[in-house]
Amino acid sequence: MSEFSINQLAAGVQRNCDIADARHGADYSMCIYLMKMREYFRWEKGYAFDARLPKEEVGPWLAEREQRWAEIEELEYQHLPLAGGTAAPFDATAVNVEIVPTGYVYSAGLGIHAAEHFFLAELERRETHGDFTIHVAGRELARDLTSPPAMSQGRDIYLRRESFQRMLWERVETWRWNKPDNAMGRAIAAYPFDDDVEAALNAMTEVELDAALQHEIGEIRAGELLGNAAWHEMLMQLSSTPAELMARGIRDHLADALVTLPRLLDGGNAASFHFYIGNLTNMRKHLFPSMGTAYNDWLVDHDDKPLRALIDRAQGHWQQLAAKLLARFQAGGDSKALMEIVEANRL
Repeated sequence: MSEFSINQLAAGVQRNCDIADARHGADYSMCIYLMKMREYFRWEKGYAFDARLPKEEVGPWLAEREQRWAEIEELEYQHLPLAGGTAAPFDATAVNVEIVPTGYVYSAGLGIHAAEHFFLAELERRETHGDFTIHVAGRELARDLTSPPAMSQGRDIYLRRESFQRMLWERVETWRWNKPDNAMGRAIAAYPFDDDVEAALNAMTEVELDAALQHEIGEIRAGELLGNAAWHEMLMQLSSTPAELMARGIRDHLADALVTLPRLLDGGNAASFHFYIGNLTNMRKHLFPSMGTAYNDWLVDHDDKPLRALIDRAQGHWQQLAAKLLARFQAGGDSKALMEIVEANRL
């Protein structure tokens, strides 16, 4: 594909990203929104992670971006230009058939609250592991505000190195506000952020990309156990409710109990386990309070046997709870009924 064609495709993908942001940018709290917009500005303008952003430019850029969103919020997502015609915006397979051989990769899908996501990037490498195809994306040519760093579609897994670095940098900057003595701080302390931000981010990214890969493999395994179509239907019906966050948290816990956590403990990288604990959302911590207790005990005695026993128990617990939620939903249970089941079955 010619550079001109890639530029055309990037423009089309970015337009769809902008429409997605116009529809879903307001889903964040004001604090998270401003932080994400700051990092979006950094990406768009090409500033280094540790560069001081010019306040006199950020404000007008933010106002201009919000005005553009107001103008395009009601637009439909556009088909994407390819050398052989066009592709529907969510038909990543058709796009990748054409662009992967030329060194690029595209993905599109739905995230939390059924928010649409799109990205186009340089393809750093493509590997096959068993029955999984793993696409590792490098420099991003088009992206949205949320920019999830890892996702799976069918048996294709997409890992976005650039977005992953930006996510890590957000975690580092957030921790630096107060520098609490917590799991995230312990993970950050394992890397030379005070001396060389770029080197620290590169090293941390290499480690955590593998953990993200394990989570995505766990997601696929969880989908095989639960049934992807039925689970997706339930999430769509629960969209934008607390029950959706609970259901997503339960499936994430199942994925991690199946694959991610055993891999982390077997690897023996304490910093990566600290990062895992520090990166848990409030909902996931609420669902799984015994993990926090087991982590604190591990900090004191460095014995991972109780952790491993808890993870073994968690596999069956989260699978059974997810199945119970799905059965209750299919029997006509509403969001409140599902939340009651979850609250009665925290681990």
